[in-house]
Amino acid sequence: MKDSQKIFNIRVTPHAKQNKVVENDGILRVYTTVAPENGHANNAVVELLAEYFDVPKSRITILKGLTGRNKVVTVD
Repeated sequence: MKDSQKIFNIRVTPHAKQNKVVENDGILRVYTTVAPENGHANNAVVELLAEYFDVPKSRITILKGLTGRNKVVTVD
């Protein structure tokens, strides 16, 4: 693992009223208006996190939880 790489636990809420990222007790909560079908919500999560951390989408990787609400992501 690279020194600049950070790991985050996130909780995703699909079908939210608005797209936003909120930090609460060390866990990032990502709210997305997208439905969790065919990986669309995961793509939206990556886009929202890239905007939140101000990094390119290519630097965000979902390590665990591709099919669940709880995910582990890295930011390079």
